[in-house]
Amino acid sequence: MPRTSRRRRSFTRTFAVVSLVGMAALGVALVLVTSAQMQRQAATDGITLARVVAGYAAGGVPSSAFVTGVLTDDVHAQVTAQTAGFSGALVELRLWSLDGRLMHSSDPTTTSGLPHAQRFDAVMGEGAPDAVVQRDVRRGAAGTAAETTVLDVYVPVQASQTADGGAGGAAAPRAQVGVAEVVLDHTANQRTLARAVRDVTLVVASSLVVLWLLLFRIVTSTSRRLRHTALENARLAMLDSLTGLPNRRLLADQMRRTIARAEVDGTRVGLILLDVDRFKDINDTLGHDHGDELLEQVAERLRGALRDDDVVARLGGDEFAILLPDVRTVANAERLGRRVRGLFARPFELGGMALHVETSIGVACLPDHAGDASALMRTADIAMYVAKHQRTGVAVYSPDVDDSSPARLVLLGELHAAIEAQAAGRSADLTGAPGSASEHAQLEMHYQPKIELASGRTVGFEALLRWRHPTRGVLAPGTFIPLAEQSGLIHEVTELALTETVRQLAVWRAEGRDLPVAVNLSAHDVATPAVVDTVEDLLATYDLPARLLEVEITETAIVADRSRVVPVLHRLRGLGVRVAIDDFGTGTTSISQLRDLPVDELKIDRLFVQDLGEHAREGSEVVVQAMVDLAHSFSLTVVAEGVEDEATAVVLGRLGVDRAQGFLWARPAPATLVAAGAEPAVPHSSE
Repeated sequence: MPRTSRRRRSFTRTFAVVSLVGMAALGVALVLVTSAQMQRQAATDGITLARVVAGYAAGGVPSSAFVTGVLTDDVHAQVTAQTAGFSGALVELRLWSLDGRLMHSSDPTTTSGLPHAQRFDAVMGEGAPDAVVQRDVRRGAAGTAAETTVLDVYVPVQASQTADGGAGGAAAPRAQVGVAEVVLDHTANQRTLARAVRDVTLVVASSLVVLWLLLFRIVTSTSRRLRHTALENARLAMLDSLTGLPNRRLLADQMRRTIARAEVDGTRVGLILLDVDRFKDINDTLGHDHGDELLEQVAERLRGALRDDDVVARLGGDEFAILLPDVRTVANAERLGRRVRGLFARPFELGGMALHVETSIGVACLPDHAGDASALMRTADIAMYVAKHQRTGVAVYSPDVDDSSPARLVLLGELHAAIEAQAAGRSADLTGAPGSASEHAQLEMHYQPKIELASGRTVGFEALLRWRHPTRGVLAPGTFIPLAEQSGLIHEVTELALTETVRQLAVWRAEGRDLPVAVNLSAHDVATPAVVDTVEDLLATYDLPARLLEVEITETAIVADRSRVVPVLHRLRGLGVRVAIDDFGTGTTSISQLRDLPVDELKIDRLFVQDLGEHAREGSEVVVQAMVDLAHSFSLTVVAEGVEDEATAVVLGRLGVDRAQGFLWARPAPATLVAAGAEPAVPHSSE
C-alpha cells in the first residue's frame, strides 16, 4: 500500500477515535451535569414543601411541649388535622423534641425511636434543613411490605412557629426548639428524573453524533483539498516555471534513478551541460522578456530533437542539462552533444528579428568520468567551462583540464598568495609592525542591504566576498570559490570572510550602527565543527554580540551531509548566531527535515524570484506562495534574492515575503560606501 494512503488512513482513523472519545466524554459530562442539576432542583422543591408541612405541624404545638417532649391527645389530633391536606405527598411526619425525643409520628406503628444523630445536631446547630433521598420499606394494610423512594427532610422548628409563638417558653422566639422530620414520597419524582435524564441523553447523543458526522466530513474534505494542493505545489516545485522543463531538483532525482539502473544493468549514463553564450548581453540589449522568450524557444528545440528516454532540464538562468540514459560510448555522447549544438545553427525569431545564438556544451559520462551523480554533474560542468573558454563549442571531460589546468593552477596559486598576504597584514595590525591589512587586501567584503518589504527599511546586510585581482580586476565568487573548494583552501577563505565581517561589524557598532550581517558558509565549512570555534573566537576577540552575525548555508549543503551539518548548525544556534537556508528551492529538503533544522531564515533562490513581476509565468506565484506559507508555518523569516524591478517587489510583498535584496535597492558595495542603517537607494511601496 502506498505510504501516502497509509498516512491518510492513519490520520482519518486517529481523528475518528480521538473525536469520538472526546465527544463521548463531553456527552457524559453534559448528562451528568444536567442530571445533578435536576436532582438538586427536585430536592429543593421537596425541602420547600417540607418547610410548609413543618410550619403547619408546629403551628398546633406549644413551644413548651418541645421542651418536655410530651404532647396531649388533643395536640396530636390537631397536628394530624393541620397536616391532613398533605396526605397525598406525605409518607410520615415526626416531631422531635429539643433533646431528641419522639413527640409525634403520623404513622401509628411508630411509637418510639431516635433521630439520626448527626443530621439532628446539624439542623439544630445551623438552623437549615437537611434532605436525604433513601429507600423506605413499610408494611401495608394487607400485611405485605412495600418499598418506596422517599425524600427524608429534617426541618428546624423555631419558637416563633409554635402555637404560642414561644411566649413564656424556655427558648428565645427565633431559636430552634425542635426538629420536624418530614418524609415525602419521592417515587414519582425519581421516575420523572429518570425519564428526563433518558430524554437528555438521547438529545445529547443524537446532537453529538450529527455534530461528529459534520466535523468528520469537513475534516476529510479539507484534508483531501490540502493533499491535492500540496501535490500540485510539489509538482510545480519540480518544474521550471518558465519552460516547463524539469528543474535542478527533478533532474537530480532522475540522475540518481538512472545511475542506479545503469549500475545494475552495466550500462553507461551521459550528461550534457550547455549554456547560451552572451546571454547577459541579450538580456541587457533586448530586455528580459525577449531573453525569456529565447529560453523558451531553446527548451522547445531541445525537447523535440532528442531521444524519447533523454531528459532535458533547465538548471537555472541560461543553463540547461540533458541526461542520456543508456548511451553506448563516450563518442556517442559527444556526437549527441554536437547534434544539440547544431540546433542553434538556425536563428531564433525574437520580436521580429532573426537572432543567431551560440552555445557552449560540456559532455561527461559515468562510469568513464565520474562515479556518482554529483561527480557527473561536476565533470560535465568542467567540460562546459573548457568549451566556453577554449571556444570549441563542445568539449568532453578530460582529467587533464581538471585542477591541473595551467590557468586554474595559476589562479589557485594567486588566491593562496592573496590569502597569506592578507593574513600577514592582519598580524601586522595586531603587533604594530610595518604594513597593514588594507595594504595587502585583495579579498574584500562587499555588503548588500536586506530590505523589509513592509516598511522599506534596511534591516541587515549580506556580506559577499570579492577578489580585487591585480591584473584581472574584480572577480566574483563564482570564479575562485569553486577552486578553493576543490583545493581545500575554502576554510582559509571562509575564515578571512568571517574575520573581515566581524571586524567591520565591530567598527559599525562603535559608530552606533547596530544591524546584523550575514556571511555565506560553504558545504565544506559546515561539515566540520571548526567553523564554530572560529566564530566563537572572533565574537570574543571583537566583543561583538552574537545576534549581529548571521550565517547562510545552501540547501544543497544541508541535504548533502545532514548528519554532520545539523550538529554544527545547533552549535551556531547555541552561540546566538542566526542561521539561514540560502538558495531554497534548489535542493531536496523535505518538510520534516525543515521542521527539525535549527534555522531562523529561509532565502528563496533568485530563480523563483525572476519568474515574478510584470511578465510572471503561470504558476510561479503559486510556487513562491507555497514556500512562504511553509516557512511561516515553522516561524521562519522569508527573504527573496535577486529582486531587480519594482513589479517583482510588489508581488513579493503581496505573497507575504518578509524581506528582499537585489539591484532594485543597491548593488553589493565596499564598507566605505555603505551607510549602515540607511534607507534603500530606490524606495518602493509594497502596496
